[in-house]
Amino acid sequence: MGMAQRSDRQRAVKDLKRALILDAARKVFEREGLEGASLRAIAAAAGYTPAALYFHFDSKEAIYAEMLRGSLANLAAAVDAATARAKTPSERLRAAAMAFFRYYADNPRDLDLGFYLFRGGMKPQGLGKTHDAALNTALLAALAPIATAAEALGARHDAANVLRAEIFAHAAGLLLLAHTGRLSLFDTSALQLMQRFVADKIAALRAKPKKPS
Repeated sequence: MGMAQRSDRQRAVKDLKRALILDAARKVFEREGLEGASLRAIAAAAGYTPAALYFHFDSKEAIYAEMLRGSLANLAAAVDAATARAKTPSERLRAAAMAFFRYYADNPRDLDLGFYLFRGGMKPQGLGKTHDAALNTALLAALAPIATAAEALGARHDAANVLRAEIFAHAAGLLLLAHTGRLSLFDTSALQLMQRFVADKIAALRAKPKKPS
């Protein structure tokens, strides 16, 4: 076996081990939450000793960050795929906003992951300065097509960023209400409300005078 083949095999084995650890960790986080989870519990669930687990991850925060990084990469891919099919700025804005919403509607456990809702959520959480900065950058990048499309429709840069925040907040609120069954009180769906919100925002942008070129 050549050095390149050996290296590829070692990388594949390492990737498989990391995937097994992440799968076990998700079950532990779902059961215990970020605060209640421990490296020892994750190692046991994955069939490792804590010392062996340290070879792959140095903390439970690093494991959680890796899980969230993968989720955000999938989110970004879903948004990019939706906007790639859109031809006009209005279509791109609608596609990006609705792709963000639909990703979490279709993957509610990723919503739990991203908002730290596993057992005892709904409070400020973080993974440390370094992890938080990288993950926040990834989230903003996934949402960037919303702001880009808004600017193409005539919004100023700061207004486009505000719209990105509004769409994020509105989608998150609707998703949490749908996730907990609260929207059933109002005889409507989160999807319908999100579509209406995005349509209103696009209409408002179209009605405004265009920014000077």
